[in-house]
Amino acid sequence: MSQLQVQEINGKFLYYAFVSGGNAILENQYEINEINVFPVRDKDTGTNLASTVRSVIDNIKPHKSYKKTVNKIAEAALMGARGNSGVIFAQFLYGLSKETKSTHAISLNEFAESLKRSIPYVYEAISNPVEGTILTVIKDWSDFIYKNKTLGKDFKNVLIESLETAEKSLKETTSKLKALNKYGVVDAGAKGFVLFVQGIINFIKQGNIRDLAKSGHQSISLIHTEDVIDEDISFRYCTEAILKNLSIDKADLRKKLADRGDSIVVAGSDDMCRIHVHTDKPAELFHDLKNFSTITFQKVDDMVRQYEVSVKRKWKIAVVTDSTCDLPQELLDHYQINMLPLNLNFGDNHYLDKITVQPEQFYDLLETEEEFPKTSQINERAFTNVYSHLASHYDKIISIHLTGKFSGTYNSSRKAAERIMSEFDTEIFTFDSRNLSGALGLMVLKTAQSIENGETFENIKALLPKWRDEAKIFVSVRDLKYMLKGGRVSGTKGMIAKFLGLNPVISMAPDGTSMLFGKTFSQQSSLKKIFNHISKISKGKKIWNYVVLHAHNEEGAAETAQKMEEITGRKPLSLINISPVIGMHAGLGANAVALLYEN
Repeated sequence: MSQLQVQEINGKFLYYAFVSGGNAILENQYEINEINVFPVRDKDTGTNLASTVRSVIDNIKPHKSYKKTVNKIAEAALMGARGNSGVIFAQFLYGLSKETKSTHAISLNEFAESLKRSIPYVYEAISNPVEGTILTVIKDWSDFIYKNKTLGKDFKNVLIESLETAEKSLKETTSKLKALNKYGVVDAGAKGFVLFVQGIINFIKQGNIRDLAKSGHQSISLIHTEDVIDEDISFRYCTEAILKNLSIDKADLRKKLADRGDSIVVAGSDDMCRIHVHTDKPAELFHDLKNFSTITFQKVDDMVRQYEVSVKRKWKIAVVTDSTCDLPQELLDHYQINMLPLNLNFGDNHYLDKITVQPEQFYDLLETEEEFPKTSQINERAFTNVYSHLASHYDKIISIHLTGKFSGTYNSSRKAAERIMSEFDTEIFTFDSRNLSGALGLMVLKTAQSIENGETFENIKALLPKWRDEAKIFVSVRDLKYMLKGGRVSGTKGMIAKFLGLNPVISMAPDGTSMLFGKTFSQQSSLKKIFNHISKISKGKKIWNYVVLHAHNEEGAAETAQKMEEITGRKPLSLINISPVIGMHAGLGANAVALLYEN
């Protein structure tokens, strides 16, 4: 192929050119991460661009039609885009797809025209476009190809010659942007784009599709750098989502996002729009977004925790759990506990438990939405991303999760741990708590405090099964209708119990299944039953700690805490509004006590 002129390219050529360019980004993630200082110096631009191109490589196959292939590339990129640069790059590809006519193959002139017309899509997607970034380099590179489209040259020569312009534009980013000039680096996103162009040119020169087809599907892990430059983080959460069926225009959407944070990008179309924003209150943001869109995907990164992991980790052992772990945020922050959210869906709208939906929004939705919510486990890929990041900074990782009888989350965690341990010199211990909520939270807290006190990794592994045996939770359900809707109680039994006015007490069996501990005719009676049982089983035992939990029932929780203080002689660790994914089954008004005994 290198000896022949390329007068036009089809979908198959485009696909493998993209794979070659994408592999160049995947192979150079570390280099890109290292120079990432704008807009936030969190050194993840390489990882984000890698995730974006990986979404394309993993999810589409080559098609002979150029138009069909460019459409599929753009859609997959929008679905998998991460971070500022990832979303901007995906928007560039989206513009390219929109400005390409329905054609099997495309000429250089047509390609150059589509490039030129795609640039406004990129600038319009960003609330505050900044020159000296990936924006500028994409524009300069596209301009070069457009200016050379009528000189009788073929694709191969024009693309090869375009690299000089891209590299020159990249070098100039240092002087164009004050933040880059301060550290003497080029823009990380722009660097990623130039590497992408270099990868395409390598494919054009070598033209070996057979070898590229094999290498293009090799698994290259996402890489996270070892250190991050010290910085004050203005907004905690890097928040992204895919919105469908927008009922407001994108200009108004950008204004709404600007009211909640910064670093705003709105990419794609009204039918499928990808947003990116840094904000402190993602739950409030998405509660508003549901009113004028369908939220089909969300991704939120805790930039504070990422920063602490990279440069301010307190210990050499990391702790991971899921969002059913009910602990106060101040304890999660103090012990730098990494929490992954389960997925929660109200109809077509998707949320992340405890992140993009907090109890105050959840119970409002629970009462107003027609469909009862559904939950789904944390997938293996989410754990793989977190473990690869932690394995770059910690010696060991302990990951503790809700009972495997209720969710596949533990199994996803275990599989991801096996993969990362084969790639990193970091041991990961995954543990099924066979419990949830406050009981899981106390086990996680006990683990974190043991690490703080200098306990070894091996000793904690040996102690966790013993702590599991000593963890208890008792839930007083106020209204059976939620358990009926969620399928936790059969319709016939539930209707009979409801007719009789029964209030069940739910606990956890040793094997991790739920069990009916008792039933009474009022919540007051069910709580009394719980208190009597705790008094009985606590004789001769020492309570390490306990928490009082509730489902949007602070008054009831306060009364429960007072009674528990009389029984135990100590105040609870905290009063906690339980996780929405647990609250959806326990139901509004539920009250619970979780304890961990000394073993």
